[in-house]
Amino acid sequence: MASNTWTSFHILTLFLILFPLSNSIDFNYPAVFNFGDSNSDTGNLVAGLGERLDPPNGQIYFKKPSGRFCDGRLIIDFLMDAMDLPFLNAYLEAIGAPSFRKGCNFAAAGSTILPATASSVSPFSFGIQVAQFFRFKTRVQELQAKTSKYDKYIPPRDFFQKGLYMFDIGQNDLAGAFYSKTFDQILASIPSILLEFEDGIKRLYDQQARNFWIHNTGPLGCLPQNIAKFGNDPSKLDELGCVSTHNQASRLLNLQLNALTKKLQGQYPDANFTYVDIFTIKYNLIANYSRYGFEEPIMACCGYGGPPLNYDSRITCGQTKVLNGSSVTAKGCNDSTEYVNWDGIHYTEAANQYVVSQILTGKYSDPSFSDRMPFLLKLKF
Repeated sequence: MASNTWTSFHILTLFLILFPLSNSIDFNYPAVFNFGDSNSDTGNLVAGLGERLDPPNGQIYFKKPSGRFCDGRLIIDFLMDAMDLPFLNAYLEAIGAPSFRKGCNFAAAGSTILPATASSVSPFSFGIQVAQFFRFKTRVQELQAKTSKYDKYIPPRDFFQKGLYMFDIGQNDLAGAFYSKTFDQILASIPSILLEFEDGIKRLYDQQARNFWIHNTGPLGCLPQNIAKFGNDPSKLDELGCVSTHNQASRLLNLQLNALTKKLQGQYPDANFTYVDIFTIKYNLIANYSRYGFEEPIMACCGYGGPPLNYDSRITCGQTKVLNGSSVTAKGCNDSTEYVNWDGIHYTEAANQYVVSQILTGKYSDPSFSDRMPFLLKLKF
């Protein structure tokens, strides 16, 4: 069984114990502040827009929809676990007295780096998320000045400087642009996208942020949603069956993002910038899926339409709709651990867990930390 291969592979996941070293990642952080899109949204879009996620979303770990566009945990959840920190609560989730003592998540599904437009899925673009962080920090300091009764819910003052600032955003800037722009126009827009990102990073630095962890964009061309829309012509697909132009755009954005992180590191020597190559990890997973215990590298687990993609843009995971005169439901597959893709756009928990196991080797980071850090085998995941 694929799931057995998966379990045996990950029971010995390497958990890093990282010592503080200059200009290298240090997993000894008291708090994490995260910015991004659906790849790391733990509930902001659902809470902020009153959106609804239906089962089987959340079925693996949470046993119910959790605000995550996934069958279980996201990359950020596994990274928080690796840092011995609790899962991040969504900034916009007000119900249940959520604790933000160990950090806060501002990521929202559908968000872009560039300012949102009337047609955007999410109004919570990167600039808005940064503004929300400013509001969060100001409010925390106001409460701390008045009383100590909220201290168990909010981060101590020094956590804002000692904490880790994580970013996984930019995918939607590219993916959305393919519906209205030419390939050349999309490539030409990348500098303006990264200028907006740089502005946000600098504003956070001015607010004492010093530790930056930046994920690049994954292989957009390998998502069933994009293959279904843009991959009808076989000549436009690469050897893995992914849309070539989408992946070319991702690679160019990532190349310039890596250059930007190096520039920022040079400008701010008292800060630490770590760039993480998510694209290579995910592309390698899709290319060598069977080696890692998966059976379906491209086809969505939860969707409608059957092979080869099991994706229909008219109906999302868990929904029931009338299509072509018949009532149909986008159902989940029998075993999501056999699938890399969950719903045509997002990855399964099993795939996210694999990605994190690779992140933690340090080999896919710039600067790399694999050759300088001790490892400890621990039954973590």
